[in-house]
Amino acid sequence: MLFRSPMNDDSLQIARLQTGGDQALAEAITQIESRLQQTVALRMDPRLSRRVDAADVLQEAFLEARKRLSRYLQEPAVPVFVWLRGVVLDTLADFHCRHLGAKMRDVTQEVYIQCPVSSQASSVALAALLAGDFTSPSQAAIREETVAQVEGLLDRMDQIDREVLILRHLEELSNDEVAAVLGVKKAAASRRYMRALARFREVLLTIPGVED
Repeated sequence: MLFRSPMNDDSLQIARLQTGGDQALAEAITQIESRLQQTVALRMDPRLSRRVDAADVLQEAFLEARKRLSRYLQEPAVPVFVWLRGVVLDTLADFHCRHLGAKMRDVTQEVYIQCPVSSQASSVALAALLAGDFTSPSQAAIREETVAQVEGLLDRMDQIDREVLILRHLEELSNDEVAAVLGVKKAAASRRYMRALARFREVLLTIPGVED
């Protein structure tokens, strides 16, 4: 089930951050820690995962969030979760820079500012998830081959379409959260998702063994 935060809960969280300082920030991160860890696991370059884990990224993200908190609270244009997720992705980009080289930092920062792009790990995970959704248990023998075909299909998709599918199906963001991440209206985010899913299904059904 997709996660959804009631609007009044977010307002309460913002109010708590305005008065509670570091403790309130730590509590906010703890409440969504599993979601943030999932984001890190999906977006982390496999080469980096052998050197650091999600906890290292979140610990450093907390320190970065402390620096940015006052600026965010001046005009909280996005939900707390979306803001903290952005801080975590920026922190992860810095980890990529330090461990994998400055050239990757430039590419990663550009992508994260404009539109997050799935890492190899997230593409593989999404392919496995969707291949499982579109094949029956009796087709387990062909599922591995289907996963590879689905991954190739995802790589050929429009970058934003692929990202919307990852946000909805892997990170399990609500439509409101996806809209905030992409900087579009809720109706536009919903249309984009439905269009991306329709395009994906249309091509997917050309793969032998995939059920309608």
